[in-house]
Amino acid sequence: MKVLLLKEPKEGDSGSDPYVQELASYGLKATMIPVLSFEFVSLNALSEKLSHPDKYGGLIFTSPRAVEAVSLCLEQNSKREEWMESLKDQWNAKSVYVVGKATSSLVQEVGLIPQGEDTGNADKLSEYICKKENSDSLPLLFPCGSLKREVLPKALKDNGVPLDSVTVYQTAQHPNLQKALSEYFSKEGIPESITFFSPSGVKFCLKTLQKLSGNHIDQIKFAAIGPTTADAMNAEGLTVSCSAEKPTAQDLALGISQELQKIH
Repeated sequence: MKVLLLKEPKEGDSGSDPYVQELASYGLKATMIPVLSFEFVSLNALSEKLSHPDKYGGLIFTSPRAVEAVSLCLEQNSKREEWMESLKDQWNAKSVYVVGKATSSLVQEVGLIPQGEDTGNADKLSEYICKKENSDSLPLLFPCGSLKREVLPKALKDNGVPLDSVTVYQTAQHPNLQKALSEYFSKEGIPESITFFSPSGVKFCLKTLQKLSGNHIDQIKFAAIGPTTADAMNAEGLTVSCSAEKPTAQDLALGISQELQKIH
């Protein structure tokens, strides 16, 4: 049975993407199509802020790209030595809040100690942060994308927790998306399941998927990587057959396999 994953492949330790591997363990053939492209912006501004941990109460990362922006700052501005010698430890003396395992592992790669990774989404992370911070805290530095949801900033503002958001990447539709989707459908036919990994993915893919699937769209089991993406799918009138309990390959593969077993 075929599964289409609307995300960029990431090579794991054994070579293939962890999502593809997990689904294969259930006998499912997964194909990945990148949906988004990213352009980093304002790295000088971020670099300047990273140089002054004394002005902040901590860091927040809700996407792998935001951590990549930090890595780029360290490379571009010859900051790595200063980072390893002093800045990293100064930031680690504060809280480094993250969502999700992918973001958490990248945070660890730059030498920071993450917390909150198991919260699973921005709503729950904001609750976690609000329990630990207050209006007397120094602001939290939040490198984010241009399409970030306002859930976390709003929750912190409502609780009086100061936040300094800096947009460090712009999100756009991947230039090859339409072509890749058309080629997949003409070669593989209609998949049994399609998974969205972000609200942006829903926005950029849905019309093309509806066109390519035609009357068969109701036969497809649509899955979401988490509640935020599921909300975006519901808002477009899609039936969400399963939403991963946690945003991991294991949880998603289990959910999809259970849904597909119901067909047979």
